[in-house]
Amino acid sequence: MAQILDQLQGKLIVSCQALENEPLYGAEIMAKMAVAAVEGGAAGIRANTPQDIQAIKKSVRVPVIGLYKRDYENSDIYITPTIREVEAIAEAGADIIAVDLTERERPDGRTANQLLAEIKRKFPKIPIMADISTAKEAVNVSIGGADLISTTLVGYTSYTSHIHSFQPSILSEIIEKVDSPIVAEGRIETPQQAALCLELGAFSVVVGSAITRPQVIARRFSIEMSKGRGAKEE
Repeated sequence: MAQILDQLQGKLIVSCQALENEPLYGAEIMAKMAVAAVEGGAAGIRANTPQDIQAIKKSVRVPVIGLYKRDYENSDIYITPTIREVEAIAEAGADIIAVDLTERERPDGRTANQLLAEIKRKFPKIPIMADISTAKEAVNVSIGGADLISTTLVGYTSYTSHIHSFQPSILSEIIEKVDSPIVAEGRIETPQQAALCLELGAFSVVVGSAITRPQVIARRFSIEMSKGRGAKEE
């Protein structure tokens, strides 16, 4: 476990994910995206679904953080919501398991730390990354024994939905309050922001859309260029 974490400390992790409604959807495409990310310096990959995890594991020799997004009608949690998704990720060969451990109601009614405890009992050798949205949640899962804590869900829960951009102050608050390794993730759009995360004390940094979603990257260019045309026309 320590060896895996050592490989990621101070390094870039690239999230290679595409949902069914996105142009790059498919395990083969995500595996190629992971190869490109590693060639660019990524020390780890974050991947969704057992199929993508298996394909990426065959293609790169860096730690793969696995998650499994599934929708349940009775819960807003969709990043590895229950032990069933955890088991599928572990079977696929994920080196680290990422789980939404926010304080929101879970599909099976368990608390975050109840699920965390069960995962650690069943898979004691696999590090667990807790995806959270507040400093309070970070403290809670740190006490519960999470091996890594990620700011993935800042801005994506109902009680943090007012946050629409990367907030260094929130990252700093979490790092100050928690002794566990803190992974910076969520709306990190530039190399400068990623470097700042490490300066603030983050263990490592996950970047996704700014690297691996061409439609998002192209949209930023298009919007900015449209602003320029509007200014000239006026």
